[in-house]
Amino acid sequence: MILILKTGTTKNLLELRDLESGETKFNKVWLASRDLSEILPGTIEDALLELNLTFGDLTGIIGFRGPGSYTGLRIGITVINAIADQVGIPIIGTSNEDPDSEGWIDEGLLKLKAGDDDKLILPEYGGEANITKPRK
Repeated sequence: MILILKTGTTKNLLELRDLESGETKFNKVWLASRDLSEILPGTIEDALLELNLTFGDLTGIIGFRGPGSYTGLRIGITVINAIADQVGIPIIGTSNEDPDSEGWIDEGLLKLKAGDDDKLILPEYGGEANITKPRK
């Protein structure tokens, strides 16, 4: 089972797909909010439980690298990098200027089927991070 995650845009996406058939077994889209770091791990676990799966049943991960929100991308990518490392599965990072298209997912599926593994993915913000200066 492949975990697919997109954060960093106005809508987050979590999918679980069978790699061979490409069939989507679970799909959840929800609006981005400030509590992503709190809800994302539980959301992934709930998706797996709904299909009677565990993290050990995952065989690969596809993550959206951007462009997008600095915080949203950073949180999502950190979570899936940790899962891939702990479970010992390949992770693929892809990007697309149009995050609503599925081109980034298709690219990730092709790379996983070819045996690719990015080992660690890094976000592509699409510009410099907007970090405010301290007041004092």
